[in-house]
Amino acid sequence: MSPPELSRSWFVRTLDSAAFAQAFAQTALAAVFAEHLVERTAGRVTYNAVIAGLCILGAAMLVVRRRELSLVRVAPTTLVLFLGWALASVAWTTDEGGTIAGWLSAGSIAFLAVVIGNTRDTLQTVRALADVFRVLLITSLVLELLSGVFFDMPFAFLGIEGDIASLGPIQGAFGTRNALGFIAVLALITFYIEWRTVSVRPGLSLFSAALAALLAALSDSPTVLVLAVATAAATAVLTLVRRVRRSARTTVQLALGSVVMVGAFLGYLLRERIIRWIGAGTDFSIRTELWSQTAAYIRFEPVQGWGWFGAWSRGDFPFIAINRALNDRHGSALNAYVDVVLQLGWVGLLLFIAFAGLALGRAWLVATERRSILYAWTPLILVTLLVDSLFESFTLHGYGWLMLVLCALRAGQSRSWRERIPDSPRLPPVEHGGAGDPPTGTHRIAR
Repeated sequence: MSPPELSRSWFVRTLDSAAFAQAFAQTALAAVFAEHLVERTAGRVTYNAVIAGLCILGAAMLVVRRRELSLVRVAPTTLVLFLGWALASVAWTTDEGGTIAGWLSAGSIAFLAVVIGNTRDTLQTVRALADVFRVLLITSLVLELLSGVFFDMPFAFLGIEGDIASLGPIQGAFGTRNALGFIAVLALITFYIEWRTVSVRPGLSLFSAALAALLAALSDSPTVLVLAVATAAATAVLTLVRRVRRSARTTVQLALGSVVMVGAFLGYLLRERIIRWIGAGTDFSIRTELWSQTAAYIRFEPVQGWGWFGAWSRGDFPFIAINRALNDRHGSALNAYVDVVLQLGWVGLLLFIAFAGLALGRAWLVATERRSILYAWTPLILVTLLVDSLFESFTLHGYGWLMLVLCALRAGQSRSWRERIPDSPRLPPVEHGGAGDPPTGTHRIAR
């Protein structure tokens, strides 16, 4: 088939259409966030097949749009370095097959984020996420009501204990209360930006926010309060900086940064009191024992780690040894930073911090310089991800990893050394900032 005939084919036109890009984004986001639901109902093989199929479609979309893309702008350099080091760990891992499987899982999710980030702009991404969150949160509430009220029995195959009648804790469609609370906080941020950009009717925004807040409260997750405080503080600081005149922003940012560092230091000194206040003593003691046991194995391989697995393979060393010592069945180190050091050593941790830190810095600067509230979504989501990483390892696999890569890509497209490369195409078009920002209400047309 000649190139002109190919360009006129219905398949290529479909792959190149905005409607297909929208459908792909919603489907990919729904598939990744519904991982637990799909795996427990249809099996792991089905979930892997869905992700593989989406990756094939995503690759075809990028090929069709290749003239609109620039290779150096497709993905952040730090992401490539981190994934490269994870792949290199095959050379010293305790299980080559497990490491390759873990790397393929992380690479495929990252690739889906890259496709979404290069075919959808920020508002379109927010809208797609909001739609997915609404469906999954409603599904979670329905499942909890069926389990705890109508049938009055746990749905063990979904990990639902049926405690909604006693006001929680509930797990919803995500397997654990901490996962439900984490996703509910992400949803609240997304619904807030959706409301501020007048993307949907106010009634739908109010319902969505109330639903997310209800499920966050019923999850009874001790991390939800920490995430809520961190997100509220970040929102307040970002609002303050955005209102300060441009010439004084650097001074204000430095002052606020100093306050944050002092606050973090005081929080560490008063951690036991804070833990008792939020009622997380049991959860924290479990984490403390796990981190102490994990540290013992980090000392054996401090530089390169034991090999990349992502979520723990409970049958492989050193994970099986850690769980046996604790007489437990942990699927992670319950701390993303500790998990990275265990699996990829201090080199991996430095690459991970560079990846996530640069993303947060770029997103924060863009949000303070540009008028539209839309730009606040990326740094607020990143703050939530990085704070939650102190208590869970969600950001290393599945939906947490997807969100981290997507936000890093979004931040890199708005502010990066790549901006200095002349005459290089890029897609999607980045929303213009500064005085040229459109009024908030005009975001309604981007769908």
